[in-house]
Amino acid sequence: MIDRLPGTTIEIAVPNADVAREVLGNAFICGGLMMSQVARMTGLEPYMIQNWVKRGFLSSPVQKQYSKRQFCRIAIINMLREALQIEKITGLLSYINGRLDDESDDIIDDCELYFYFIEAISKLVRPVADEKYIASHIETVISDFKEPFPGAKIRLSKVLAVMLNAYLSATLRKRADEILSTLD
Repeated sequence: MIDRLPGTTIEIAVPNADVAREVLGNAFICGGLMMSQVARMTGLEPYMIQNWVKRGFLSSPVQKQYSKRQFCRIAIINMLREALQIEKITGLLSYINGRLDDESDDIIDDCELYFYFIEAISKLVRPVADEKYIASHIETVISDFKEPFPGAKIRLSKVLAVMLNAYLSATLRKRADEILSTLD
């Protein structure tokens, strides 16, 4: 189902969270990434990323370098833009992690949220699933999540359900556009 890491231009052979961890681990082996690298790896224009920092959607880079955590936030926002308005995306991320420009109040590291999402989407058996199936699927994927406070796991489940549905919606819309383009 996945041929690129969601929200990026990074091609992967095996679509799962372990591969995503390895790929991003290798990309950040020397520390952070410069704006040009982040832009190339996400397909975004640098001004867009700078605008997101300016608007408080993610924290400022340190010494002009973006951390893996910031990169995952950028990838999440980029991935969800195809199905949701930016205000809804930032509202969703604020729901799970409070102030978006302050990582100290986060329930879950953006990398872990991104990897949970990749694991959930890679193991989704049915491309369009009912609500109960998705909820059960998410529960399995996040079974190892340690709640920093009561109710955090429920928040994570809700956020992942929105992310999965938005991603599937965008995927189906792209597919419909491809089919439409082949009509005579």
